[in-house]
Amino acid sequence: MPLKNIILRKLHMSLKNPFTTSFGTTQEKEIFIIEAYDSDGNCGYGESVAFSSPWYTEETVKTSQHMIEDFLVPILQKNEISHPDDVSKLFSPIKRNNMAKAAVEGAIWDLYAKRNNITLAEALGGEKKEIDVGISIGIQPTMNDLLHTIDKSLNEGYKRIKLKIKPGADMEVLREVRAHFPSTLIMADANSAYTLEDIDHLKKLDDLELMMIEQPLAHDDIVDHAKLQSQIQTPICLDESIHSLEDVRKAYELGSCKIMNVKIGRVGGLTEALRIHDYCRKHDIKVWCGGMLEAGVGRAHNIALTTLPQFVLPGDTAGSSHYWEKDIIVPEVVAQHGVIKVPDKPGIGYELNSDAINEYTDWWKEFHFES
Repeated sequence: MPLKNIILRKLHMSLKNPFTTSFGTTQEKEIFIIEAYDSDGNCGYGESVAFSSPWYTEETVKTSQHMIEDFLVPILQKNEISHPDDVSKLFSPIKRNNMAKAAVEGAIWDLYAKRNNITLAEALGGEKKEIDVGISIGIQPTMNDLLHTIDKSLNEGYKRIKLKIKPGADMEVLREVRAHFPSTLIMADANSAYTLEDIDHLKKLDDLELMMIEQPLAHDDIVDHAKLQSQIQTPICLDESIHSLEDVRKAYELGSCKIMNVKIGRVGGLTEALRIHDYCRKHDIKVWCGGMLEAGVGRAHNIALTTLPQFVLPGDTAGSSHYWEKDIIVPEVVAQHGVIKVPDKPGIGYELNSDAINEYTDWWKEFHFES
């Protein structure tokens, strides 16, 4: 799979509405788009999901740029690639920096699918022609704002609601929501906001019949989560703690959770995400695809991944218009009645919107490969 050149673009995009979690509020997002070209004119696209500040993981936009420019692209320039899995192996000596790795590897996966005239979903072994999706709702200014947002999302057909919570904005909020929406599939996402000292408080979740509580304890923990899961009935889902198949294996063997959230950027790319999927399928662990406020390219990769059979719970891949006034792909991702149809064109199935790319691009750099 000979590469001709790679273009790295940094975009600056504004969310339609502020997105608030226990960590803080995001309104502006810097995004890297990777374009990987072969000598036949095919182009694969990848997207980095790192944030400007290291609030989710240690990675940032600036560290991703450093890793892509100074380490990852040079590795590709020095080696031949026959399959996207090779990229994961080539990058393995580089510790962590999973979001940077996933962005570059994602472009190679898309290019591979296009060179073989198949969809990215088919290249991954996906089976579904459409996927169910839920929606993630940040912490709202008032209860009325929250109830209105949930009602609007349900009217749009989203299959489940994820609510961000934190100490002081949790049980009363969830009780009020449950009272207004008694049969809605609801999950809560704590983004590591609690400790084991909060066990008695978190036991109150069991009265709310939630689908799950996502990452209630420390971002790098699997041991205390096992202690918590043994004390509550509400299924725990791990997110920030899971960076690899090894993390999944250890969490499963410890009993740290009952559900896994797979994010391509967090685990280092589609190859590792596939390995995690296969392990979870073997051990009957429910899986769903989390979101990172992606633009269209990252959203398209999530759609392809979610076509795999063990993704049995609705993911966070809402339609483009929920987040952006104008996305960077055409057509934009559209969710109808909580369902997204999987594109049937080669690769990710979407093209870059050149007008939007030009409008949002702050900086770009091209890397050439020897023929």
